[in-house]
Amino acid sequence: MASELPFSRSDSRGPGRPPGAEARSAATALWCAERGWPVHPLSPGRKTPVANCARCRAPGHDRRRCSCLPAGRWCHGFRAATLDPAAIERWWGGDPRLGVGVACGPAGLVVVDIDAHERPLPDRGRLLPGVGIPEEVDLTGLANGFHTLGVLAVLRGAVSPADDGSTLRVRTPSGGLHVWYRASSGHRWQCSTGSGGGRALAWQVDVRAHGGYIVAPGTVTGAGAYTPVGTVREVAPLPAWLARELERTGHLAPARTPARAVVPSRAREAVLAAGGRAGAPDHRALSSLLAEVAACAAVPEGAAFSEKLNRAAYTAGGLVAAGRLGEDEAERLLEEVAERARPGRRRRYGAIIRGGLSAGRHRPLALGDRP
Repeated sequence: MASELPFSRSDSRGPGRPPGAEARSAATALWCAERGWPVHPLSPGRKTPVANCARCRAPGHDRRRCSCLPAGRWCHGFRAATLDPAAIERWWGGDPRLGVGVACGPAGLVVVDIDAHERPLPDRGRLLPGVGIPEEVDLTGLANGFHTLGVLAVLRGAVSPADDGSTLRVRTPSGGLHVWYRASSGHRWQCSTGSGGGRALAWQVDVRAHGGYIVAPGTVTGAGAYTPVGTVREVAPLPAWLARELERTGHLAPARTPARAVVPSRAREAVLAAGGRAGAPDHRALSSLLAEVAACAAVPEGAAFSEKLNRAAYTAGGLVAAGRLGEDEAERLLEEVAERARPGRRRRYGAIIRGGLSAGRHRPLALGDRP
């Protein structure tokens, strides 16, 4: 996969919409999807999702029973995010002015959102929730999230995410910064509910993860462009010290392990079929990932089904590229397990499978590689 975004640095300078930005919105969406990050449209010139259809805006509408999502429409914001290239071309081809949002949870992303708003400084005890800042620490000049996150990093003997040059960082039009990290498998990080209350890492520092989305780099709003900082376009793993701070501040959801939850028998058969071929280590790895997908059948909501299916599809794509698994067989196994876990949602899970396989084929998996 190409590491460069489909726009030049000069295209993203200053407010307004640079020439050709519309044509590059679709390319940006496809660039994100190739990396396994499901995308959804944002309203033209804004950082908010496009409006729902009239039926989805009606009082009492139940999103969980909505027909728009299985049909591949963009209602319900980040919940409509997709990896399907055909849907992406249809959405942004129909209105190339649309911006690009990335659904953080299904993408396996944790994004630290640092603000630089001009606001009155709160009491010392509210700057870092749950952390007492010693009186000898001089807070003169402290004015925004860059400063509070910097203080937290110093207290922990770590590098502030704002200065972490190992991962993708995106400057926002308001002068803030989005620092993108990759969540470790099995951890369900949650969004902050805002700096003013609920979960918060630091004053003027929020977190985007499950239950939220982030604006993709290259998106342009009326306030300006979301511009990558430096040359790094990869997303580094979430630092261990930062993971501990996020867990301490309530950003880690409790593990959902339903009592006596079992993989339905037909799904279990599909998993065994996937891993039963000569017991090869690479097929056992795929079988393990398929088992995680199949287990979602016991949890109708909140099981990270999309994320798990995407990871399995990406691994299967790598095996296909390495000649260790047939393409038709890979797609069949994935569809079979996905149907057992989420029956009747073929269009939805089919897009995830196609996107994951496509991304995985760019990275052939050799024996001994970690998927």
